[in-house]
Amino acid sequence: MRPKHEPEQITDLSRLRAFMNPLRMRLYRLLYAAGTATASQLAEHVDETPSLVSYHLRKLAEHGFVSQASGRGTDGRERWWQVTSEEGWGFRESDFADTPEGAAAVGAVSRGIFDTRVAQYRTYLDQRSAWGKAWTDAAFSSEWLLDLTPDELAEMSREFEALARRWRERGRAAKTADDTQDREHVSVHLYGFPFRP
Repeated sequence: MRPKHEPEQITDLSRLRAFMNPLRMRLYRLLYAAGTATASQLAEHVDETPSLVSYHLRKLAEHGFVSQASGRGTDGRERWWQVTSEEGWGFRESDFADTPEGAAAVGAVSRGIFDTRVAQYRTYLDQRSAWGKAWTDAAFSSEWLLDLTPDELAEMSREFEALARRWRERGRAAKTADDTQDREHVSVHLYGFPFRP
């Protein structure tokens, strides 16, 4: 059993391959942000048919990433979905690097995640004037060039994760207390990787 507040580590190739489909990745991210939603609601956001979205949600459910949300819906036809873990999931490239199929899946999923994040940030850049001064002044984009060892980079990653968890819990507590004034979804992207100039 993984420690509390730790994302599930995927080690099974078939589970990782479930995210090679870009639509599934988008649906998972939308559902994670929404909390619960129907296939019809999600279909409106991705400009696809509810039947296609429902198919992909069932595939994500087969691999344990989403499940039906209990206590939602007013009729038997309406199926509500939720992510199975609020902590999300992750994977280590080294767990899949020993086969060509595993390496290809890691590459495809990693590029898909990156493309999704870039698209999300581009959307913000295109729409930032509509957010107003408070949000545009608070938003940030930073890059630091550091000289680290692999162990130091891993330590920094753990520190960033702990910081993000603290802020996520703060937001959840405020939402539970019905403190929703000026509260929006906020996406934070941090990358740390080696390079040689």
